[in-house]
Amino acid sequence: MPTPRDQHPRDDRDDRDDGRDETPTERADRNWNEVLQELRVLQTGTQILTGFLLALAFQPAFADLTEGQRAIYLTLVVMSALSAIIALAPVALHRVLFQQRAKAEVVSYGHAALITALFTVSVLVVGVVAFVFDVVVGTSAAWWALGVLGTLIVVLWLIAPAIIRARLQSGTTR
Repeated sequence: MPTPRDQHPRDDRDDRDDGRDETPTERADRNWNEVLQELRVLQTGTQILTGFLLALAFQPAFADLTEGQRAIYLTLVVMSALSAIIALAPVALHRVLFQQRAKAEVVSYGHAALITALFTVSVLVVGVVAFVFDVVVGTSAAWWALGVLGTLIVVLWLIAPAIIRARLQSGTTR
C-alpha cells in the first residue's frame, strides 16, 4: 500500500517566476504561516465582540430591550459563534490532515474559510454597532451607522483591493 510520501513526488524546483526562490512546499508553508497570522488578527476581534455580546445579557438594562432588539441580539450572538467556528475550521483541518502532505490543500481551505469568516465578521461588526446605536440613540441612528459602516467595509475590503488587483494585473501600479 503506497504511503503519502510515495504519492507525492519531490517538489524541489521553483515552479513560479515571481521573484521568490521557493519550492511549492516552501510556498505552502509560507502561505500557511500567513493564514495563521490572519486568523490570529481575526480571532482577537471576534473574541472581543463575543465577550461584549455575552456580557450584555447579564446587565440590568437588558430587560428593557424590545422583542426586536432581543432578536437582533441573539442573531449577533449566533453570528459571533459562526465567525469563530468558520475561522477555526482551517486549524481543525490542519490537525486532521497533520503529516498527510496536504499543506497546499489546507492552505486553499484556509483561504476560503478566511474569506467566509471576513464576511461573517463584517456583518457582525456592523450589526453590533447598529445594535448599540439602536439601544442608545434610536432606530434611525442605527440605520445610519449600518449604512455608513457597511459602505466603508465595501469600499475598504472589496473595492480598494479590486482596484489594486486590477492595477497589478495591468502593470499600472504607482
